[in-house]
Amino acid sequence: MKLNKDFIVYDAEEETILVSTGEASFTGIVRGNRTLSAILELLKSDTDEAAVIKELQDRFDAPEGVIAEDVKKTLAELRKIGAIVD
Repeated sequence: MKLNKDFIVYDAEEETILVSTGEASFTGIVRGNRTLSAILELLKSDTDEAAVIKELQDRFDAPEGVIAEDVKKTLAELRKIGAIVD
């Protein structure tokens, strides 16, 4: 899976913003935190869910189950708006 080229990521100081371009079927923006930023960074190259979970476990001090659930939920939402190409 990979981030759809019709979406642009903008990292502000405390917030990450995902913006759809005119080519995307979703119109709008998605605002998120450092976790979303890390997930979107990993999605810039081809990856899979397990690799994203592993990388976030290495970066953040949180229980494995919490990270896995957050990743699954985030990826599902990104798929829903067409931001991920599988």
